Amino acid sequence: MKPSHHPVEEFLLDYALGHLPEAWALAVATHLTFCPDCRNRVAGYERMAGQAVAEAGPVPMGEGSLAAVLQRLDAPPAMAESPPAARPDAPLSIDGVPLPAPLRRYLAAGEAGRSWRRVMSGLDELRLPVGEEGQKAVLLRIQPGRAMPWHTHRGEEMTVVLDGGFVDASGEFRRGDCALLDSQVDHRPVAMEDRACLCLAVTDAPLKLTGPVGRWLNPLIRY
Repeated sequence: MKPSHHPVEEFLLDYALGHLPEAWALAVATHLTFCPDCRNRVAGYERMAGQAVAEAGPVPMGEGSLAAVLQRLDAPPAMAESPPAARPDAPLSIDGVPLPAPLRRYLAAGEAGRSWRRVMSGLDELRLPVGEEGQKAVLLRIQPGRAMPWHTHRGEEMTVVLDGGFVDASGEFRRGDCALLDSQVDHRPVAMEDRACLCLAVTDAPLKLTGPVGRWLNPLIRY
């Protein structure tokens, strides 16, 4: 079944052009493994970008450009930032749920079982090693029927469901669905009853609890 909720077009375009930070690119790439429609849109943007470069033609070189290029060729190669390489012990699944290929390189079988951290009763998280300061990517495991605290977002959050699903005021989110949330949304996700909800969540700022008790806990939230 195809996903019903997708990233906004700006995210798909930035992904196609290579402009998204690592954590956000990981979330979009994960959604693309479930969604042929978004894969086709990204491929279309990539074709448009290639055509635009081709139509622009050669750019005249300014004075000193050739010398600068030759100097760069003689210099040692720069170490470009990239996602961690896939490891031979990277797991193919977690809790019996097959992992999309973009996620496998971030996990190793020896670490996957030990890195879950209990956030609260019914909710565990496993933090992924993304490089940008201020960005956070985690796997969340929410037990069936458990409700998360009421919260909003100080920045943006993108959640991609890997298995199971959750419900909030905006609808149902199942396998492959993508939810993009910001400070305009105050919600209380509830995992569906049939099985645990496993999802990837990417944020660029801490959540902000909004319930009567949660407001007192905000200073204790670790990021």
